[in-house]
Amino acid sequence: MALLLDTHALIWWAGGKTILPEATRQLILDDPDVFVSAVSVFEITAKFRIGKLAHAALVARDVIAYASEEGFKPLAISMQHAQIAGTLPGPSRDPFDRLLIAQAMVENLPLVSIEQSFDVYAIRRLW
Repeated sequence: MALLLDTHALIWWAGGKTILPEATRQLILDDPDVFVSAVSVFEITAKFRIGKLAHAALVARDVIAYASEEGFKPLAISMQHAQIAGTLPGPSRDPFDRLLIAQAMVENLPLVSIEQSFDVYAIRRLW
């Protein structure tokens, strides 16, 4: 089973892996197809630049290199992802979250996330 990491899951993974629950760490370790979205790359670098993610310096300096070193695979943003994200109903107003939800839907990937609010969407959330 392939996985898509939510942005915070990637940051917490980089933070020493022990921040994540053991079951979640094991899911990531055991799966050869763990994806990091371009959405997360944008979110981390943009928020780090303005001082909102100072604790994420390890990954923010070069998210692409970090993800590659960890064996994670890139997931680009398609026009279909963007269209679905833009039309999603429901409570999430955060554009980063909406894009990750849309990617999980379109690509049929479980989303590794602590965000229980995502459960209203037609995705499988693991955490």
